[in-house]
Amino acid sequence: MVFLSIIFTIFGLCIFEIVSSIDNAVINAEVLGTMSEKGRKWFLFYGILFAVFIVRGFLPWLIVWVTNPALGFMGSLTATFSNDPHVIESIEQSTPILMLGGGIFLVFLFLHWLFIEDKHFGLQTEELFLKNGAWFYAVVSLILVLVVALSIRYNPILALSAVIGSSAFFITDGFKKNAEENEMKMLSNSSSMTDLSKILYLEIIDMSFSIDGVLGAFAFTMSVPIIILGNGLGAIVVRQLTMGNIENIKKYIYLKNGAMYSIFVLGLIMVLEGFNIEIPSYVSPLVTTFIIAFFFLKSKNHYSKHVLKH
Repeated sequence: MVFLSIIFTIFGLCIFEIVSSIDNAVINAEVLGTMSEKGRKWFLFYGILFAVFIVRGFLPWLIVWVTNPALGFMGSLTATFSNDPHVIESIEQSTPILMLGGGIFLVFLFLHWLFIEDKHFGLQTEELFLKNGAWFYAVVSLILVLVVALSIRYNPILALSAVIGSSAFFITDGFKKNAEENEMKMLSNSSSMTDLSKILYLEIIDMSFSIDGVLGAFAFTMSVPIIILGNGLGAIVVRQLTMGNIENIKKYIYLKNGAMYSIFVLGLIMVLEGFNIEIPSYVSPLVTTFIIAFFFLKSKNHYSKHVLKH
């Protein structure tokens, strides 16, 4: 049963990583179209090394270490497999801090998409939220005040974690907006960047886009090796799609919706676990798979009815 649970978790992580990286893959594909064949090959090889081993390998390890420095740098990697009662106790004490900060980040990410970002409307209510986008800042501010007020009653460090999660969202959002502006310059041929500069630029974008996937992974499991494996496999698939099948992916217009609703659910799970409300480990991969499958089928039906017929 433990082995099946691990396989199910890795599968859920892989699917979540693939779908949540669609925007990143589209940007990569469009920028790669302005590069030479040699530059594309360099990106595929070094991009996978960087995305899998540096970003999705190092980042979750670093997060566990920062939220639990007593474990040490190496201990943070192996802690989830340790039988040492002191290590287990240390992980249990630090988990709510990580969960609440990560959960706030993901919830804010979803609300920003819901209120502000242009989208294909997968559900009828999405258009209503987009028309009232100015409410985004009021809603996230009220949520942060409420979470901080509740956190102070349990543990003041939880309140700090919530504020850090909020700050991390707005910092990465700024990076993403800057990346979109630079992408438009490159695609309009107004940029004189070399292929090497473009590769470095794409890797920086990948870092900003990967944070939500890495944080969301902790809703699946606290095991860093499993996160590295699941997210790493997903990143490799995304790189392959970027190089050869991005137009096929674009036709599934509601996959981004599925990714964002998955992020919202994972964020809620992490917030609840931050307040020590336990959620069964199978819930995250099960719900994620169901949501993404729903929007995949919805996209497929839309393509069959509105594109193939014309």
